[in-house]
Amino acid sequence: MPLGTLDRDPPPFFRQGPSALSKLAVCSALALFLMVADARFQVIQPLRVVLGVVLYPAQWLAMQPLRLASYTAEYFSSLNEAQSDKESAYKKLGLQSLKASQVDQLTLENQRLRKLLDLRGRLQTSGIAAQVIYDAADPYTRKVVIDKGLLNHIALGSPVLDEAGVLGQVTRIYPLVSEVTLVTDRDHAMPVLNTRTGARGVAFGDTSMHADAIELRYMAANADVVVGDLLTTSGVDGVYPPGLPVARVEKVDRHVDAVFARIYCVPLALVSASSHVLVLEPLTASLPPRPQDAPVAPINNKRGEGR
Repeated sequence: MPLGTLDRDPPPFFRQGPSALSKLAVCSALALFLMVADARFQVIQPLRVVLGVVLYPAQWLAMQPLRLASYTAEYFSSLNEAQSDKESAYKKLGLQSLKASQVDQLTLENQRLRKLLDLRGRLQTSGIAAQVIYDAADPYTRKVVIDKGLLNHIALGSPVLDEAGVLGQVTRIYPLVSEVTLVTDRDHAMPVLNTRTGARGVAFGDTSMHADAIELRYMAANADVVVGDLLTTSGVDGVYPPGLPVARVEKVDRHVDAVFARIYCVPLALVSASSHVLVLEPLTASLPPRPQDAPVAPINNKRGEGR
C-alpha cells in the first residue's frame, strides 16, 4: 500500500482533550462559583431539598441496623438496671421494716423506763436498775435472770419491781447475775394489804386459772373482798416496802361449806413482758434488830423447900 494513502490522524482512542490542569481550573472555578452563588442566593437549596427527599429512604434503611443494635443494648441495660433497682428497693424496704419494728420496740422500752424512773423517784429506798436476760431453765417455776449480781451489791431477798408494780424477789445470787422468783411462782408468798378495807392477807403464786395469776389465801369466806380491789404490799414482812402495787382481785369464790374463800388476782406487773426492772434494798437493812429474848429463870417445883 502506498504511504500516501495512510490516514495520519490519531484514532479516537488516542485523541487528546483539554489538559488535566485546565480541567482542574474550570472545575475549581465552577465549584467556587456555585459556593458563592449558594451562599448569596441559595441557588442549590431546592436541589438539596430534592436530593434529601430522594435519599431519605436509603438513609433510613441504612440506619436501621445501627438503631436495632442500639435499642437492643439499651433494652438489656435497662432490664439489668431495673432488676438491680428492684433488688435495692426490696433491701431498703426490709431495712425500713426492721427499723420501724425497732422504733416501736424502743418507744415502748422508753415509756417503760420513764415510768420506772418515776417510780424510783417516789420510793424511799435506793435501787439498782437491771435488765432481764432470760427466763429460768426450769419450766415448772416462774423465774427470770437479771444482769446484776453480787459484784453490783445485790442482796438476797431484794424486791424487784417494774414500772407497773412488784415483779418478784431475788432468791439466788451469782457474781454477775441474779435469779428472781416472780410473784406468780407457786413457792412465792408475800403479805399484802387491801387498799379499800385495810385488811391484810397473804398472796401466793397460783397457775391453776392461767399462767400469770395470784391467789389471796386464808381469807375468811365472809371477808370483805370484791372484784377490782387493789392489793399492795403491807410492809410487815421486812422485805417489801409498804404501798407497792401488787395485784387486782379478778374472781372471788365463796362456798358455804368452806372456811376460806378462793380469791384469784391478776398481778399488775408485766410478769411475762418486763425487760427493765428496779432492784430495791430489802427493808431488813433499815429495820432495827429483833429484841433478844431474855433468859427465863428455872421454876422450882419442889414443895416444902421454903418451909
